[in-house]
Amino acid sequence: MNIAIIPARGGSKRIPRKNIREFAGKPMIAYAIDAARQSGLFEHVIVSTDDQEIADMAKAWAAEIPFMRPQELADDHTATVPVIAQAIAECEAHGWVPEYVCCIYPAVPFIQIEDLKLSLQHLKRGGAEFCFPVAEFPSAIQRALQFEHQGRLKPFHPEYEVTRTQDLEPAYYDAGQFYWGKTEAWLGSPKLHSQGTGFIIPQWRVVDMDTPDDWTRGELMYAVLNNALLNNKLGENV
Repeated sequence: MNIAIIPARGGSKRIPRKNIREFAGKPMIAYAIDAARQSGLFEHVIVSTDDQEIADMAKAWAAEIPFMRPQELADDHTATVPVIAQAIAECEAHGWVPEYVCCIYPAVPFIQIEDLKLSLQHLKRGGAEFCFPVAEFPSAIQRALQFEHQGRLKPFHPEYEVTRTQDLEPAYYDAGQFYWGKTEAWLGSPKLHSQGTGFIIPQWRVVDMDTPDDWTRGELMYAVLNNALLNNKLGENV
């Protein structure tokens, strides 16, 4: 049994009510729910929330709310792993004992069903505890700069200051979309990244929805990408 758990607390600060705010025509959380349900990978698609309005919205989009998240796991400092571990315990109390659990964040309008499927296969083939999408940094992190006094710049890594970027090792960042993990891993390890393997996705499908600027950029990207897809389909039918 596989279970999807979407952690969606109600106290978003930088973008109030982010998880149920309308994005490109439907509530943000609906993208995560739809992707999970349409993938056919999950026996249960659950939303873990402390907020009744989010719970009602999730139910309207056909997610399950078999429990409400306790307040001690709903503040600004709560990490992902304890939230998923608590949700797994609740699922097991309902008689649902999953082999794999996928945490899908609620603000992921660019999530792809194929990524969910392929990353699960990637996890099963390897020996890691978790698998999650990553994207390559757009520039070499070894050449990063920092400001000092009077606006002077200083390399974080002076040893690479004159190294050609094409000679530097590529670096990757967590795309912040979803995390596949074995149930025992969620219950036993607080470290997703060092215990995980990465599934590479392109940079243009990654937007971290943390600020109003992120939201605006995300809507513009979504409109462009969907227009491109529509034009491709129309071209195929000509």
